[in-house]
Amino acid sequence: MSDRKTPPTFVQYGEHRIEFSLHYAARKTLRIKVQPDGNVEVTAPLQSTNAGILQKVKSKARWILRQQAFFRDFQPATPPRQYVNGEAHLYLGKKYRLRIEPSDKWGVRCLRGYMTVYTTPKHAAPELIRAWYAERAAYQFPRILKDCLTLFDQYKLPEPILEIRKMEKRWGSCTPQGRIRLNVELIKAPKACIEYVIIHELCHLLEPNHKRAFYLLLEKMMPDWEEWKGRLERVMA
Repeated sequence: MSDRKTPPTFVQYGEHRIEFSLHYAARKTLRIKVQPDGNVEVTAPLQSTNAGILQKVKSKARWILRQQAFFRDFQPATPPRQYVNGEAHLYLGKKYRLRIEPSDKWGVRCLRGYMTVYTTPKHAAPELIRAWYAERAAYQFPRILKDCLTLFDQYKLPEPILEIRKMEKRWGSCTPQGRIRLNVELIKAPKACIEYVIIHELCHLLEPNHKRAFYLLLEKMMPDWEEWKGRLERVMA
């Protein structure tokens, strides 16, 4: 008999309350998936009982919390810019002070500690800066990707298709078809942080899941990856 009159929506694991959405499907085993935004999705066999679902989710609680922590680390947290003179802006990990100068010839230049935006009127500065970042990302990311790819020569990985876009929740992602997506905001981080994200995604092309084999490969390709992962979190916070 089923006891699922009121489907469960959370489990308590120590001080952590793990909430999840629950769906039933014609399948043999229960599946737990942690989305990049931290939400937990559970798909249970049709004959599942509430007690069985809760037991299974609780048995995976440590894994769920690790996955949520991992995705939090990859969430950009750079605060909104005000685009006023003197404000700090990043490019490849270095800070530049914003300077807006009236000019009929629009453009952006980083030199001697200043990011100078030439524009009239001033309110066009944010769009000019975003376009400049996108242009620099389109120039820098493919070159960094090519350098990182040489680390994987023994695996004969084909060069992935690279997409650069604004991503709200991730610094990078990849698809089983060999497509790597990078957040344009990464252009603000130090080069080694960009390398870390790219190497992370290249490792996923060989090891799709965050299991031991994945981390062993990541350690092999970038022994100091934890240092640069931490730097990415600090610099972009």
